[in-house]
Amino acid sequence: MARPAPMRQMPQIAHVDVNCFYASAERAFDPSLEGRPLVVLSNNDGCAVTRSPEAKALGIATGEPWFKLAPRAEEWGLVAKSSNYELYGDISARVMELLGRYSAWLEVYSIDEAFLGVKGDTGQLLALGGRIKESVRRHVGVPVCVGIAPTKTLAKLCNQWAKNNPAFGGVCVWESVPAEVREGLMGRLPVDEVWGIAGRLSKRLNVLGIFTVLDLVHADPVMIRDRFSVVLMRTVLELRGTPCIPMEEERIGRDQLIFSRSFATPVTTSAGLREVLSIYAQQASARLAKHGLQAKVLTAFAATSPFRNHEQAYPSVCVPLPMPTADPLLLTKAAHALLPKMRDGLKYAKAGLMLTDLRPSGNQPPLAPFENRHEARGIGPLLDDASRRFGRGSIGLGHAGIRSGLDWTMKRGMRSPRYTTHWDELPLVKAA
Repeated sequence: MARPAPMRQMPQIAHVDVNCFYASAERAFDPSLEGRPLVVLSNNDGCAVTRSPEAKALGIATGEPWFKLAPRAEEWGLVAKSSNYELYGDISARVMELLGRYSAWLEVYSIDEAFLGVKGDTGQLLALGGRIKESVRRHVGVPVCVGIAPTKTLAKLCNQWAKNNPAFGGVCVWESVPAEVREGLMGRLPVDEVWGIAGRLSKRLNVLGIFTVLDLVHADPVMIRDRFSVVLMRTVLELRGTPCIPMEEERIGRDQLIFSRSFATPVTTSAGLREVLSIYAQQASARLAKHGLQAKVLTAFAATSPFRNHEQAYPSVCVPLPMPTADPLLLTKAAHALLPKMRDGLKYAKAGLMLTDLRPSGNQPPLAPFENRHEARGIGPLLDDASRRFGRGSIGLGHAGIRSGLDWTMKRGMRSPRYTTHWDELPLVKAA
């Protein structure tokens, strides 16, 4: 008698998310911050962008200005840290490298979360989620939660349950939760908690009587498509367990690249703005080269503070490039097209570049008369390599040359050390 064929295990998707990522990264190298209310501030130490659970318990909202929190910080025992992007980027890279050991099917979705393709029965998936959680905590030092389900949307939902319900212990597998419990959880969760549904869309859904995740699950997908979009219909189908959002090998924003910063001190002269645009063009060139991309269109823009009642200005210029390029010289020249539209004396608080119509490098080689000699010499990758080896500001072109102490650069007065990326800021360990 022939043995029955074993049941085929359907592929599942694991969603791994670092809890309060910026705050957790700060705590990884400073244990004294554990258990204390902690906020990480936005550019120029403006407002709270990440809050530890203890800070949330104080009623501190995301986006709360630091100048309002500072007077009560000592009373609350509140600690504030400037954004330490070098540290966060390195911690993120370590987390993603570690996750890649558990699956060859990895999609890095953002700096603090990723999707993994996994297989196994319910018990095996629960054990895998536990190993991932323990491994990241032990080897990188940051806490994560894991949600595993048949679709991306359900995996995100499971991760949210794992994070907010201590009974799950930080790991939630869809199939391990009884159907009646799943319905109860979805019936208590507002519809705007679903991945991809923002406040404005949730209000439109509320008009149709769709207030909770469970209401959306029971909605007619065809009606949702006709009244909203195919994208939202896919969300409904995903909530029902039908995979509609495929895994992607790479997410680097291939449609556009934006490089924009606010200034710690306003820039008031054309010379200062020329320097800003030159530096931004050089750094944008390095990012393009890193991802093997070239741009066909550059948009440069600047803005005064929106809180100034007088003398507001928002100049911008769109420059079609002669050929797809990542060359810093061509990008700098194009960015300088904004300068004639700027007025000396105005206090510009922000500037930036947006590169669009991106395409892979070498995808369409130009004819010989139109070749860019700088591109062939690899100036962009050379600058990027030198900056990574010797530090930003060690090399530059023209107005983006070697400088130090630029007064318009981002203010980060409460930044912690960049423990893992700068030799002179490495942590010291002393044996007792």
